Amino acid sequence: MSEQEATTAAAALELSGFLGRRREQIAQRWADAQLFRSVFSVSRDEAVDACRAVVDALSEAAAAGRLDDIGAPGFAAVRDQLGRMAAARSRSGSSPARIAEEVAALRAPVGQLLRGEFEDPDAAPAQECALALAVLMGTLRLVVMETALSAGEELIARQRQQLLEVATPVIKLWEGVVAVPLVGTLDSARSQVVMESLLEAIVDQRAEYAILDITGVSTVDSLVAQHLMKTVAAARLMGAECVVSGIRPAIAQTIVHLGIDLGSVVTRTDLADALAYALGRLGIVVSPRASSGGSPR
Repeated sequence: MSEQEATTAAAALELSGFLGRRREQIAQRWADAQLFRSVFSVSRDEAVDACRAVVDALSEAAAAGRLDDIGAPGFAAVRDQLGRMAAARSRSGSSPARIAEEVAALRAPVGQLLRGEFEDPDAAPAQECALALAVLMGTLRLVVMETALSAGEELIARQRQQLLEVATPVIKLWEGVVAVPLVGTLDSARSQVVMESLLEAIVDQRAEYAILDITGVSTVDSLVAQHLMKTVAAARLMGAECVVSGIRPAIAQTIVHLGIDLGSVVTRTDLADALAYALGRLGIVVSPRASSGGSPR
C-alpha cells in the first residue's frame, strides 16, 4: 500500500468513527433539510429515523474503505428508502437535477461538524477527512440517482403493461362469444397480452367462439400474421374457434404478397359479420328488425 493509499484509508476510518459519534446530531440537522423535510412532512421523528439509517450506511461504507463504491454493503440497507424518497420528490415536481442538489446539500451540515473535530481545521488530517467526506457524499448522490432511475424504469414498465392491457380489452358479445378489437400496432409484447387475455376470457366465459377484429390495425406484416396464427392456434387448444374480422383490401393484398396462408382461419369482413357467423354456429337466428307498423318477428 502506498503512502497516499494509507492516508486515504486512515481518513476513511476516521470519518467512519466521526459519523458514528455524531450520528444523532447529523440526523437532527438532516431532518430539517429539504430532501427529508419534504418527504416526511407529517412526522419529524420518521425523518430523523430515516436520517439515522443513512448516516449508518455512510459510516459502514467508510469503515470498509469503499468511499466511492455505490455497491458498498452499507447502502443496501437504505437503497429502497432512498429510492422511495427520490420518487416522492419526483412526483412532487422536482427534477433529477433538483434532487441531486438536495442530496449535495446534506454535505454542508456534516462538514461543519467535522471541522469542529479538529483543533486545526486547515491541517492535513482535517483536509484528508474533508476530502473523504466529499467523496462519500458524492457516492451517496449517485446511489440516490441510480435508485431513482431504477424506480422510474420499473414504474414505466408497469404503466406500459397497464396500457397494453387497457388497449386490448376482451369483450363479451354474447353467451359463448368474446371479441378482442385491436387498434394500432401489434408487436410481440402486445401480442402476448392479447393471447393471455383472450385465453383467460375463453376459460372464464366458457366461450366457444373468439373474434379477433383487426379493423383498427394499421399494418400487417409477417410478424403480425404470425402472432395472429399463434393466437388462433392457442384458442383452438382451449376449445374455441377463432374468427378474424376486419381484413381491409390493403391488408389482404399485403398478406397475399407475403405469401401468408390463412386458409385454415375463418375470416369475415367486419365484426358484425363475425358475430353473425358465431351466432349462426351456435344455432341462434338473428332476424332483421320489422319495418314501422309491422309486427316484430
